[in-house]
Amino acid sequence: MKVRVRFAPSPTGFLHIGGARTALFNWLFARNKGGALILRVEDTDVARAASGAVEKILEDLKWLGITWDEGAYFQTERLSLYRHYAELLLKNGKAYFCYCSPEELDVRRKEALTKGNPPGYDGRCHQLSTGEAEKLKKARGKRVIRFKIPHTGATEFTDLVRGKIRFNHSVLEDFVIMKSDGIPTFIFANVVDDENMEITHVIRGDEHLSNTPRQLLLYQALGWQPPFFAHLSMILGTDGKKLSKRTGAVSLSWYRKEGYLPEALVNYLVLLGWAPEGNQELFSSTKEIIKKFSLKRISCNPAIYDTKKLDWINGNYIKRSNCKKITMLIKPYLEAANLLQGDEDEGWLEQVIELEKGRIKRLSQIVEYGDFFFLPEISYEKDIANSVLLRKETKELLGAYRAALSELEDFTKEEAEKRARKVIKDAGVKGGDLIHPVRFALTGRTVGPGLFEIIALLGKKKTLHRLDNAIKIAKGC
Repeated sequence: MKVRVRFAPSPTGFLHIGGARTALFNWLFARNKGGALILRVEDTDVARAASGAVEKILEDLKWLGITWDEGAYFQTERLSLYRHYAELLLKNGKAYFCYCSPEELDVRRKEALTKGNPPGYDGRCHQLSTGEAEKLKKARGKRVIRFKIPHTGATEFTDLVRGKIRFNHSVLEDFVIMKSDGIPTFIFANVVDDENMEITHVIRGDEHLSNTPRQLLLYQALGWQPPFFAHLSMILGTDGKKLSKRTGAVSLSWYRKEGYLPEALVNYLVLLGWAPEGNQELFSSTKEIIKKFSLKRISCNPAIYDTKKLDWINGNYIKRSNCKKITMLIKPYLEAANLLQGDEDEGWLEQVIELEKGRIKRLSQIVEYGDFFFLPEISYEKDIANSVLLRKETKELLGAYRAALSELEDFTKEEAEKRARKVIKDAGVKGGDLIHPVRFALTGRTVGPGLFEIIALLGKKKTLHRLDNAIKIAKGC
């Protein structure tokens, strides 16, 4: 049996973490088994469709590196197929027309709840005679098609993640398969498409678990062999609650904008509910993940989305990535912040990025961490300047180091460090007494990458100019 799975997004919104994980797990399973991934767009909810959502979803999938083998198929282009099978169910007595209005159904639900009864559909149109049905058809016109649920028994199946699951038919209601406008419901269209597309495994979020018994009954009524089901656990925030915008429920475009590498996001997403043997957290490549991926290693416990862990993983990927690649990806952030003049030497820029890429967790952080390399002037926070520059010995130390650097012909990190060590030794002070104020003078910060690498990259002119500014502050000017 060749594995065939599908990812079936709805264009009522953009691709979020949960949907991206579902797409990824389907893709990894297909690639691991040498199977196929089918892309199907479930676009029947026209009223709620978001403008540009389909294009954005496809773009985000490609950005993640998720490729599909068939599609994209659109459900709105397959309406005649759903009608055909709905008519077949009607003909075989497995479904019936329902003429109840939404208002009537709402009243009955409230009455049932008041009496302490289940609020589901009471099946009254199932009992209509031919004459009664004809009268209602003429009087009301609008009607839906409902599937008949057996009154007794239960539906059992083995979920590939959760094991054996049983639903008693007594808790299920006769559900709508075709709406009054001729559009199929999600539950029905899924079954028809999965059968006609020869889907072997349905891997989806556990919010669809309650749909499974209904869909299995549809498979049985239509005489089809159902696929295997695997329901992925919910993703919660670090607060243990459903994801919100604050805890990670944002579209994939946000992750792209922030500067997450797609391969790092794939690495993180696969750990939301799955773990390889040995609980490995970082992978050498997506190929390694494909090789190790298995449905057997998926947990049925809720996954916890943690931005700090995602940042840690992304930082590792940035650190180990080729500097030319990272420089190319970082340039747009520098340009957006107006930090590039357009005449920067490419080799110099790569050295700056190489120095900073071990510190940043997101590409966008280059502006926060490394803007001082590009700014013609930097500003100093007054409180920090007072504590760092206004010490008694700082003025003399900065002056001595400035004089030593001004004599250099070969302005390298080695020479800058050699002169610093001499000034420290001659003054009889600790290394930090000079290094800390020099770092602050050159960067406006108290922490950062190696000081002497910074000096070499800033160059002689900019370094001396900034030291002059700091010396003025140290003198109280």
